Amino acid sequence: MPKGEANPPALPGDSTRRAEFEALYQQHSREVWALAYARWMDSDLAMDITQEAFLRLWKQWEAGGEDIQNPRAWLLRVARNLAEDYAKSAFRRNGTQPPELLNGVRSSQPLPVDELERQEQFAQLRAVLDEMAPADREILTLRYALDYDANTIAEQLDVAVTAVHMRLSRARQRLAERLSIHGDFTPGETASETNT
Repeated sequence: MPKGEANPPALPGDSTRRAEFEALYQQHSREVWALAYARWMDSDLAMDITQEAFLRLWKQWEAGGEDIQNPRAWLLRVARNLAEDYAKSAFRRNGTQPPELLNGVRSSQPLPVDELERQEQFAQLRAVLDEMAPADREILTLRYALDYDANTIAEQLDVAVTAVHMRLSRARQRLAERLSIHGDFTPGETASETNT
């Protein structure tokens, strides 16, 4: 996650349950964050969704509801649903202030036209990634969204490090080809972006 690792939400309860929860947070929060970030390309929103997913897990435990056999899968499902709910929310569609009220506010952020171009590129990248094979999406996400190195990816996927390098190279090449077909990215731009 960018801007340093976030801490799990502060929660009441016995220390054993809290320790179990914090261990789950350390183990799965980056993956939950990456799923939300891949949907919206907004790190703050991804963090909000991550925190909400873990709070819902805690509330589920406290309520003594369904027995969650696979917390990772449960968290990813909840985060995916939260991301989709955000897409349908009135706040996202309408905001809270009329545009004319914000016109006079100066910002250190990029100009709206630059930000729009960036968002369009991210949207195009997401669309292209959606067209790719799941194995390519997985390895690109592990490398570039989660910022895992080759050794960590090899451990996660239970493959050799050389296989990780080969799969990454091929996935980047396929991504570059698809982006160049879409027309807004030149092969040079794609190569430099995907090799960072």
